[in-house]
Amino acid sequence: MNKSDASDRSERSDDLIPKHGGYRRLRSFQTAQLVYDGTVIFCDRFIDKHSRTHDQMIQAARSGVQNIAEGSMASGTSKKTELKLTNVARASLEELLLDYEDFLRQRGLPLWAKDSPQALSVRRRYQSVASDQPALLDPYSLRTAILVGHQMSALGI
Repeated sequence: MNKSDASDRSERSDDLIPKHGGYRRLRSFQTAQLVYDGTVIFCDRFIDKHSRTHDQMIQAARSGVQNIAEGSMASGTSKKTELKLTNVARASLEELLLDYEDFLRQRGLPLWAKDSPQALSVRRRYQSVASDQPALLDPYSLRTAILVGHQMSALGI
């Protein structure tokens, strides 16, 4: 085998594994991070730190972030694994969304309709992922988190 054959094989093997990773640039990853950070703040303020709900909500949010990242990294070698991990992320974030909705319902607080003036205002404000930590510190902001959850669903996550 001459030297040019070896370089040809090397070039071809590079093509065997498509580009993968880059998850930090994915809007779904950035939004999931925002949801995770906001969930930690929210749970620390409103959910008993020693309760199972506190731990489950934070873990569901974390799972969303981690599985998007892992799925992105796996995409180069296994689309099946990428899809499986993306579905795990979706399920985790849906579980979290239900926890937020339960919080509002159990306290008799209204859930905004997706097309309500409040929801539309929040969507306009948060069309891009903010670099600052979210201030999910009250029921108004909780409804913002729920809207973000619905936005994640719209993104396919």
